[in-house]
Amino acid sequence: MSRSSDASKPWSVNSSLIPALRRFGDAPAMVAIRESLPWSFIGLLGGLAVFLAIVPVPHGSLGQMLLKRLSLAELPAFGIMGCALVVILADRLARKLALPRALLAIVGSATFALALPRPYGLAHPIAYLHRVGESGLFLAIVVDLIVAGAFVLARRAIAKKALADAAAAVAILAIALAFFAMQLSAGNALIALVRPLGSLGDTYVALMLIVLVETLLWTIGVHGPATLAAIVTPVYFTLQLQNTDAYAHHRPLPHIVVVSLFLFVFPGGAGSTLPLSVMLLFSRVDRLRKIARLTIVPAIFNINEPLLFGLPIVFNPFLAVPFVVAPLVLATITYLAVANGLVARPALYIPSGVPTLLSGYFATLDVRAVALVLVNIAVATIVYFPFVRAYERHEARIS
Repeated sequence: MSRSSDASKPWSVNSSLIPALRRFGDAPAMVAIRESLPWSFIGLLGGLAVFLAIVPVPHGSLGQMLLKRLSLAELPAFGIMGCALVVILADRLARKLALPRALLAIVGSATFALALPRPYGLAHPIAYLHRVGESGLFLAIVVDLIVAGAFVLARRAIAKKALADAAAAVAILAIALAFFAMQLSAGNALIALVRPLGSLGDTYVALMLIVLVETLLWTIGVHGPATLAAIVTPVYFTLQLQNTDAYAHHRPLPHIVVVSLFLFVFPGGAGSTLPLSVMLLFSRVDRLRKIARLTIVPAIFNINEPLLFGLPIVFNPFLAVPFVVAPLVLATITYLAVANGLVARPALYIPSGVPTLLSGYFATLDVRAVALVLVNIAVATIVYFPFVRAYERHEARIS
């Protein structure tokens, strides 16, 4: 048993809740979505590389032209990401559910193509991919889940697997073709459904709920971002892309709560743990200093799983409170700053692996964002400080 095992024991948490949350997070569909999204980013990066080269923009300085190209290329690149996701997710679902991989990928891709936004714009592929980018992630996930679900139900109803698979494939494609013939598009419907989600999801209450649930899940050993990814990521990616589109066309940015806003809320990763790693570098406890040396570099790039499980923070009553409270405070500060125009709204999607000072600036293209990041890190340090000192005293007593 480790020296910090006493701090690692769970406090009073409903014992039936933890297994339920883990079962939800470990469900085959959830795992498949979580595993597929990072791989589909290859489609995003490839699309960006191509569209940055071919999208025409007015002449200007090198920096202005690069940013303009990026804003115009991002939505079509997300269209490519959606196309990649439908294939990758179908393969992952097939692996998790023991379904025929090639058939599931073919049926999923065909259904996805028939469900794309109408009218088709093959004569202007970049413009059409721009439209696909608005709903592509949603559409890929929904289509693949429906297709995989149909295969599972067919296998339960028909004893012979080959016959069941053929029946499911024919039924799904027949329904997709019928909708296509009736000029009905799931892509158009999803775009229409997302619009009200913008008004519901782009709120302070929504931001606080996401931050609270994500951090609470982590404290009981459930991967918060991974558990919420299938539910939250597509919505806030869509809102992010609407901001990007508005920026590209010189319109006011419509949304505050988008994917890139969370860069300000989670410096160092979930729980806003960058200042925690820095403080532990100067700890009086040798074990804590060693952990800090191993985790500080990943923390700069917002990767904190080594810290969460190495310190640990999971099931640690000393650090659970600041782990939850600090991001809520930072979310409030960030929302108020952006809502009141003190910092520009995030225009561009920036991956969370980019160090926070850089990502905050590039997401907003506003130098004031750097000041906001520094304020947030300082506030998180204040929140963590007394709890870190208490944890150090505990560690010193048992060492």
